[in-house]
Amino acid sequence: MSEADINPLLTIMARLRAPKGGCPWDVEQNFATIAPYTIEEAYEVAEAIAKGDMHELRDELGDLLLQVVFHAQMAAEAGSFTFADVVQSISDKMIRRHPHVFADAEIKTAEAQTANWEVIKEAERAAKKRERTLADVPAALPALMRAQKLQARAARVGFDWPDVSGVIAKIKEELAEVEAAIASGDKAHTEEELGDVLFAVTNLARFVGADAETALRGTNAKFVRRFEFIEDALKADGKHIKDASLDEMETLWNAAKEKERA
Repeated sequence: MSEADINPLLTIMARLRAPKGGCPWDVEQNFATIAPYTIEEAYEVAEAIAKGDMHELRDELGDLLLQVVFHAQMAAEAGSFTFADVVQSISDKMIRRHPHVFADAEIKTAEAQTANWEVIKEAERAAKKRERTLADVPAALPALMRAQKLQARAARVGFDWPDVSGVIAKIKEELAEVEAAIASGDKAHTEEELGDVLFAVTNLARFVGADAETALRGTNAKFVRRFEFIEDALKADGKHIKDASLDEMETLWNAAKEKERA
């Protein structure tokens, strides 16, 4: 099958948004109402990748592309920019950020490219006259992901621990403060201190070169896998999980862990 032309999809979106003859739901939407769907579709792409399902990934990438087309159509209607402008913008950016491919710069490793990428991004921020270091870390990002990006950005200007021991000590300090807040019975203060613990643990992930979002997603999947093992084992014995004791569930949880290690 030959490469598909984007124009039919652009035409479909324009028709859906047409005040006369379009879809009432599509016509009512704006950037703010569509943004949650855009985020959701990006997560569904990640889910398909995690499952290794290429058929589903194809479909989810199409859904994500539709989100780009939807935003571009609304922008075109407002006279702000078009889909072609979006394509031109990202094309220019990719060329600008890969001088070793499209110009005469020499970058031989992925690590060197990552460092150079950040140098170029910093120059772009300077050109936009963004004086504050953290100003363009999107507030709409999931909190865990944003925390790691904020920490990485601060580290680039030297606001960082000299070694991992400082990060671990900070986690212990924050845990002690959570315990004190819980003991005080102050719910608002406890929540604040819990946030500090999460922030400190996220910083540890960044410091050791791990992605906190990916790490937690993996643990979520592991929890589901082990919990379903408990449910299946109890069902095989003719029991419902609601009727099982905590000791029974704990025993089966440990059995699930042993099975994974085998």
